[in-house]
Amino acid sequence: MLSRRKAVLLGAALCAAPMVRAQATAPFRFALTPVFLDNDAAVISTLRGALSTAMGQEIELVQRRTYQEITGALLDGSVDAAWTCGYPFLQHRSELSLLGVPVWQGAPLYQSYLIVAADDSANGLADLRGGAHAFSDPDSNSGFLVTASDLARMGEAHERFFSREIFTYGHRNVVRAVAGELTRSGSVDGYVWDVLNSVEPDLTARTKVITRSERLGFPPFVARSDRVDETGIKACAAALQGLDQTPEGQAVLRLLYLDRVTAAGPELFDGIAARMASLSGG
Repeated sequence: MLSRRKAVLLGAALCAAPMVRAQATAPFRFALTPVFLDNDAAVISTLRGALSTAMGQEIELVQRRTYQEITGALLDGSVDAAWTCGYPFLQHRSELSLLGVPVWQGAPLYQSYLIVAADDSANGLADLRGGAHAFSDPDSNSGFLVTASDLARMGEAHERFFSREIFTYGHRNVVRAVAGELTRSGSVDGYVWDVLNSVEPDLTARTKVITRSERLGFPPFVARSDRVDETGIKACAAALQGLDQTPEGQAVLRLLYLDRVTAAGPELFDGIAARMASLSGG
């Protein structure tokens, strides 16, 4: 007959066993934001399949509306990794680490575009004073920081320079806002505008690019710094950086118009850091 102590210990072990199995089979949670992907079902499905095959486990793709929500989910452990932007990465540089950065047109870099309607007479940012402007997200580099910091360098505050500001929470929606004359101008991810120019030329034809920023670090894949040595996080980084080596991964890259994903250091985002300093008056 079991002693009372052994029975209690055995019962605890039996109760704990299902929990251990549940933790071992829990899906890897990878966060995306429609600011970047714009809820493209084909991309989401193909990315899930490619990561699942490469990592050998179930992948749950978690979508959130804003970069702030994505960052919060990373920091509180609700998700394991995320595709985010260089701006929120630098805002939480001490807490987040890079898992990889996409390579587009040969480099892990992109630009912010300032756009207006195709028949607008504006030639630059200074010409847009007093007009309505579309941003994508307050934590977006290309969809907010670049324009806001350009204005700061001109001695202007964005909230006073424009008559009205809207946040569309999607770069395609910025293009739509300008094309539909909801706003006079917009700040948009140059990679997204260029891809749209290939797949939705009727939309981009109603807009034009009047300025392009310097080339800046492409939106990266990140995880919490205190978790980078975990098996799942390492597997995720390897899977991302190996997308160009598998048929499933190559399909993802084709859908995203990307070359591959490469390892990178935080210095890639020094240009964004400089713009953050300009915006804060540093």
